[in-house]
Amino acid sequence: MDERILKWLYDIKFALDEIELYFEGKEKNFAEYQKNIMLKRAIERDLEIIGEAVSRILKKDETFEKEISDSKAIIGLRNQVIHAYDSISDENIWSIIINHIPKLKREINKLIEENKS
Repeated sequence: MDERILKWLYDIKFALDEIELYFEGKEKNFAEYQKNIMLKRAIERDLEIIGEAVSRILKKDETFEKEISDSKAIIGLRNQVIHAYDSISDENIWSIIINHIPKLKREINKLIEENKS
């Protein structure tokens, strides 16, 4: 695997780990998330990093589109967070945290594990 792709996979992994750390020792609670502007912005930043890294991976090697589920949607979310920040809904981001982050984390960890030197 190209070293840059592996580096970007690690960038995704670290951003996913960071999102999990925000909730460490606490129950994930949507109402609390909605009230915490700092938490929301931190998660949005990590989602930007994830989306940018996925974009770079696909530009380097399009075959990863099959390896990373919803890769185009991940990039689209990154673009929305950056360019259409005023249309981001808390419900949408929360759904991503609860429903999509765990699957993405499994896929990224598998890709890293398969390609460690």
